Amino acid sequence: MANKTTKTKHKSLAADIVTSIESKLSEAGTATKKMKKSIEKSADKLAKKLAKLIDKSENKKAKPTKNAEKKAKKDLSKAKRNAEKAEKNAKRAANKIDDTAADAVVSTAPKQTRGPRKQTPAPKPAPTTRRAAAKPASVPAATDSPADTE
Repeated sequence: MANKTTKTKHKSLAADIVTSIESKLSEAGTATKKMKKSIEKSADKLAKKLAKLIDKSENKKAKPTKNAEKKAKKDLSKAKRNAEKAEKNAKRAANKIDDTAADAVVSTAPKQTRGPRKQTPAPKPAPTTRRAAAKPASVPAATDSPADTE
């Protein structure tokens, strides 16, 4: 049935195109048989293309319902997975609470703890410069000079 409806749409569209073009042509002057034939052929081709475009637009309008169904399914599965994760996390949290409570009961004896440890700063390395390396530390010489002996 869809094929018949597209054919009828195509024919009516082609007829409309032909009549509008012929009316414009008659205003300009007389039309020959060749002109009328070429107009009919062109109108037929144009009507086919337009019918395809119209069908595409109608199909696109129908697709959003399919997309909405797909999205609803995805959201449903995502919600299920999130619920399972939440349940798993709740169990894990409950187990942690139970473990910490059991640890608190077992360790009633106070533990000896060290006081806070003070950190000593690491010694800084001596800066090496050319001056310090060029001039060694001066040590008084143990030579006997004539000024010292007198």
